Amino acid sequence: MAAELLKRGADLVRSGVHPTSVVSGYRLAAKEAVRFITESLAIPVSSLGPDTLARVAATSISSKVVGSDAAHFAALAVDAMRSVERPGAGGAPPSYPVKGVAVLKALGGSMHDSTLLRGVALNLGRAAQGMPVRVSPARVACLDMNLQKARMAMGVQVLVTDPAELEALRAREADIARDRVAAILASGANVVFTTKGVDDLCLKYLVEGGVIACRRVPRDDIKRVCRATGATLVSTLADADGGETFDAACLGGADGVEEVSVAGDDVVLVKGGAAGGGATLLLRGANDYLLDEMERAMHDALCAVKRVLESGSVVPGGGAVEAGLSVHLESFATSLGSREQLAIAEAADALLAVPKALAVNAARDGADLVAKLRAYHARAQAGGGSPDAAALARCGLDLEAGAVRDSVAAGVLEPTMSKVNALRFAVEAAVTILRIDDIITVEAGADDGDE
Repeated sequence: MAAELLKRGADLVRSGVHPTSVVSGYRLAAKEAVRFITESLAIPVSSLGPDTLARVAATSISSKVVGSDAAHFAALAVDAMRSVERPGAGGAPPSYPVKGVAVLKALGGSMHDSTLLRGVALNLGRAAQGMPVRVSPARVACLDMNLQKARMAMGVQVLVTDPAELEALRAREADIARDRVAAILASGANVVFTTKGVDDLCLKYLVEGGVIACRRVPRDDIKRVCRATGATLVSTLADADGGETFDAACLGGADGVEEVSVAGDDVVLVKGGAAGGGATLLLRGANDYLLDEMERAMHDALCAVKRVLESGSVVPGGGAVEAGLSVHLESFATSLGSREQLAIAEAADALLAVPKALAVNAARDGADLVAKLRAYHARAQAGGGSPDAAALARCGLDLEAGAVRDSVAAGVLEPTMSKVNALRFAVEAAVTILRIDDIITVEAGADDGDE
């Protein structure tokens, strides 16, 4: 859409219209389009039924590699986003962070074997077999540091000639490591995650303390655990007094942490985080390429569901919004008596690039389908708000049958927020480049005047 707006705006400039008039016309068209979408095309989710979220996710997934099983993956996307709901502060509406949903890919099985794990899953096992398989309730410590025997910093040399003193030095290094682990255990932690290593000496103390420990946890995963459990990522045990302590306030809480077997691999699962919990999508597929495509498809679906949950409204898909805006902006342009009328009319035509692209990609006659779609929306806007007009305003393209249908009844829905943002960004991108051309033109004119 941005490319079409830019092309048509450049044509207007070449025909003699000043770039400033094109820019102001585009901005006016965007403002009017947003108003029309929110007032005339947006549909509250509460009026459509409980399966609206699944329909939105299925619309996003339908054109992807998992489109053949859209219903299954749409249900997974909706359940995953509801699992990571975060209550708003001070009465604000809840938020739904997409990053709170982890993705775990496992080779083997079919796409339909993909499932949702309730909790944050880490694709690694316990650091030692002597550790318990499950702890409940869990007090989670998240570290960004090594748990290993203390050593002198690089370049520091200690000259010791007495063997007894050397042995005492080694014992003190071991004591420092023991004291660090003891400080963590004294805070009440029974689960320890660290992004770095844990040596055998520290593992011994952790096993004796009945703790589940995982080492070399990826940074993204440990941040996800922190968000789910409310833990604070600790990078040092040093305190203001020059000693080493671990504050119990840095611990996170969870209903339980256990090691389970998923697709033949050991996975540590953090269930029921105190700060809202988390969810993990377990994707199954025959090869890495398929799993990567599935991950991208599910990310798009999660983002679509997030937008609907946060905005509370949807719009019909299948090019319905673009066709309705095109008809409305054409009528709006004729009500103006300024140069902006030309830019708004061009913006109305540019919007039709979206339904045309949908039709062409489906190997349909784009000109014929778009003409029919515009006729439906023209009748809807001329109907004066009658029930029949409201139904016509929801019409979009049925690319399988090559016809026009009611997109809402067919379950083809998109988030209102996504449509509004896409329109604003397209206009802003086109305006930015047109303004650059305007500046270059002005500077060239100033140079000519100086000569």
